[in-house]
Amino acid sequence: MDITEKIELIKRNTEEIVTLEELKNAFGKKAPIIYCGYEPSGPMHLGHFVTILKLKDCAKAGCRVKILLADVHAMLNRKGDFTDIAKEADSWKKTLKAIDKNFDVVFGSDFQFTKEYQFDVMSLAQEITINRGLRSMQEIARDVENATISQLWYPLMQVVDIKHLKIDIALGGLEQRKVHMIGKEIIKKIDHKFIAIHTPLITSLNGPGKKMSKSIPGSGIAVTDSYEVIKKTIQEAYCPEKEIKDNPILQINKLIVFPVCKLVEITRPAKFGGNKKYSNYEEMEKDYQNGKLHPLDLKNATIEKLEEIIKPIRANFK
Repeated sequence: MDITEKIELIKRNTEEIVTLEELKNAFGKKAPIIYCGYEPSGPMHLGHFVTILKLKDCAKAGCRVKILLADVHAMLNRKGDFTDIAKEADSWKKTLKAIDKNFDVVFGSDFQFTKEYQFDVMSLAQEITINRGLRSMQEIARDVENATISQLWYPLMQVVDIKHLKIDIALGGLEQRKVHMIGKEIIKKIDHKFIAIHTPLITSLNGPGKKMSKSIPGSGIAVTDSYEVIKKTIQEAYCPEKEIKDNPILQINKLIVFPVCKLVEITRPAKFGGNKKYSNYEEMEKDYQNGKLHPLDLKNATIEKLEEIIKPIRANFK
């Protein structure tokens, strides 16, 4: 795979790369290290799976992958006591290894309490205002209207993680953008630099206004859910006819199904158009928008493809 092919694979289904030129230059004598961090405060769901698949793309392109299970961050963000978070982190590690046994999984608590790490956090704390730090957490903090000092410590640690894990590329959903942009500006203070890549967010299966979450009933699907749960959740999901904007079922197909399965087959009676095969998302979206693909048919195909993706993960998880 040449550099052009590598970049195109990494660019697929991303919102932005900051910057593309830096990314091209990252492929030098050594493989660049890419990471994504996750708060282990609930089961991994399809929203997380978007970045997981992007990590797999990057690995295929020649990057080394590190995944941070941010147990300390979860505690600072008021996601529970540390004992419960630790149990969830162990479950996350098991899930990640079920997806790809080659993932390099790191716990935040394994390195974030060193003197050197905390000194770097304190150095960065002098570089941004409280208001700017709070703005960076708007899409991340729990109960942001009543944010605590611990939640302001969070973005500083996220930046220092990048240095201490020797990261070249930081990956995250769009909710991470403000933290990454602050990070690119202030990380020079502690003698490091990095590239930021952001992926789209999947809308809640309950409808527009919020991103997917497993903590809200009906909002998300865990990557270890049973076929019965997948089927029921998708059948009840928001998916208005002909509507493209904020349609989570279409988003799932674009960001998860097609990158993995390549082909989606619609099975339906001849009087409703007969069977149809889609080899790319763009064709599916066009038919849906024009009313040639009904929401029920789209949902049924999505259920089967998600089961195809999740079944081996579920089997390896046991």
